[in-house]
Amino acid sequence: MTTAVKPLIHHPEQLEARLQEIPMKPGVYFMRDRAGNIIYIGKSTKLRSRVRSYFRPSQALSEQKHIMVQQVAEIEFIVTDTEAEALALEANLVKQEQPYFNVLLKDDKKYPYLCITWSEDYPRIFITRKRRRNNQKDRYYGPYVDTGALRRTLGLIKRTFPLRQRPRPLFKDRPCLNYDLGRCPGVCQQLISPEDYRQTLQKVAMIFQGRSQELVRELTAKMKEAAANLEFEEAGKIRDQIQSLQQLNANQKVSLPDDTVSRDAIAIVANSQHASIQLFQVRAGKLVGRLGFFADISPSVSSEDILQRVVQDHYAVVDAVEIPSEILLPSAIPDQDLLSHWLTERKGGKVTFTIPQRQGKAELMTMVEQNARYELERTQRAVNRNHQALQDLRDIIDLPETPRRIEGYDISHIQGSNAVGSQVVFIDGIPAKQCYRRYKIKDTSVRSGHSDDFASLAEVIRRRFRKYVENPDLPRQEDSEFPDLVMIDGGKGQLSAVVEQLQQMNLLEDVAVISLAKQREEIFLPGESFPLETDSEQPSVQVLRRLRDEAHRFAVSFHRQQRTAKMQRSRLDDIPGLGFQRQQTLLAHFRSLEYIRQASLEQLQAVPGIGKALAQQIYDYFH
Repeated sequence: MTTAVKPLIHHPEQLEARLQEIPMKPGVYFMRDRAGNIIYIGKSTKLRSRVRSYFRPSQALSEQKHIMVQQVAEIEFIVTDTEAEALALEANLVKQEQPYFNVLLKDDKKYPYLCITWSEDYPRIFITRKRRRNNQKDRYYGPYVDTGALRRTLGLIKRTFPLRQRPRPLFKDRPCLNYDLGRCPGVCQQLISPEDYRQTLQKVAMIFQGRSQELVRELTAKMKEAAANLEFEEAGKIRDQIQSLQQLNANQKVSLPDDTVSRDAIAIVANSQHASIQLFQVRAGKLVGRLGFFADISPSVSSEDILQRVVQDHYAVVDAVEIPSEILLPSAIPDQDLLSHWLTERKGGKVTFTIPQRQGKAELMTMVEQNARYELERTQRAVNRNHQALQDLRDIIDLPETPRRIEGYDISHIQGSNAVGSQVVFIDGIPAKQCYRRYKIKDTSVRSGHSDDFASLAEVIRRRFRKYVENPDLPRQEDSEFPDLVMIDGGKGQLSAVVEQLQQMNLLEDVAVISLAKQREEIFLPGESFPLETDSEQPSVQVLRRLRDEAHRFAVSFHRQQRTAKMQRSRLDDIPGLGFQRQQTLLAHFRSLEYIRQASLEQLQAVPGIGKALAQQIYDYFH
């Protein structure tokens, strides 16, 4: 099904016609953007009514959903016989597609995840702040609230089990010191088979699945077997692993009457704007994991709705062995029986929802709720600081309202070569990375040996606001993508170039624009010869500094990426018979031009699509 050219919200007749095609039956709906990407998946007993509710002017949507609706260019659906089928189908599709707006966390970087890259022959294990969607085989655990505890756990695991320590080899033809210390099994030189290495990593995964006691029992049996076979060195290694695992859980006791049942306890605390959700994983009486979620609150969404979303989203992506037998909730959720049936089928064993009333479980829920309240208060303090800074910014620049969406722009190049521009967006003082944009400068006058930041900035601004010139009827101040303030990284010259461009586009009256000079953190306004009288430690200036630094970082990283790609292409382009596709294959296999240069004939021939003759040409070129 083809996607619409522009968002449906700007075409009421087309939107209404599309809504009429959706039946009043249970099923799953997909929302796609202009590029055809699925940005949201939902379910409903009455598809048309649910989808229509997103586009009603009177509907009080959360800010995230409001941004999503502005991007919807096509709506698709799958009809099911029952709501239970719709629930299971939605869970599977969300797990498979990972749409951006199905992510519950307000900010991907609020809490970290632990990732195991099962898509690789020798999987890596690392902590990340963002769930990437490059490969469905990769596994994410979390999000973990206690970052320090997560790092200590991973550090202890890497000292206990022989694991891959580096993302890339340090040496081409020999292992590094980690192999001699017994920390790594020699992955870089393939001194261990992928199958044996995966078996080690599967043991590590059991720890993050809350199955430490099960792992200890397995290791104990293997230790006794090794000792019986007089393999005392191997038995000693396993003994050390068991002791490390016991040390890991030594101080994580949770007092419950029945310490044989695996259970999760979920609590939510909300104010008028946000909700903090905590999920404690208790296995055999021990707290093995503390996960955190953060959601926006709107009048149309209740705490019970958010809890249901947490349950559905969290357990849709975990392995079946991680689903507990009992889930403690503060109150009943809308589809509780349906979710219980769905989780029971996934787990292959009974899963029940319980609202604790008696002392032991009730005290656990109280502890979870206290942690959720602490996280909400901590987050709210940060929100209040941002709000005060934005109010201060409004006052010093004399804006009619507090700026909500602020865009920052910067240019990066080396003497004009590989010139690029960046656009970063802060919403309510918080980076909104889904709105970031990168620009390759197309101006032919900007080239190696001849830089022109003024012309480059003018080009970026022209391309950013071009759609409002081409379509004058497109809403501006009502458009969530239209900025309340534009900040340019630079001084009076850069600001003047942008102002001139906006004047040519007849947009200067609609766009508030300023610049922030680097050296003295001075704020310049259009038409003013002198900067504003501000203090570099003033809250408003600090927000602009964060925005400026983020725009600079984003521009520099894109410039380096372009420069590296150009250098690699320029060298490989000189090799006869090596086309673009094979160049990409080589770079994907060896990761860098230096590793290609160091590769032997046999290693080059092992790359798919590289025959003996071409491998010889590549080898001869570098030698």
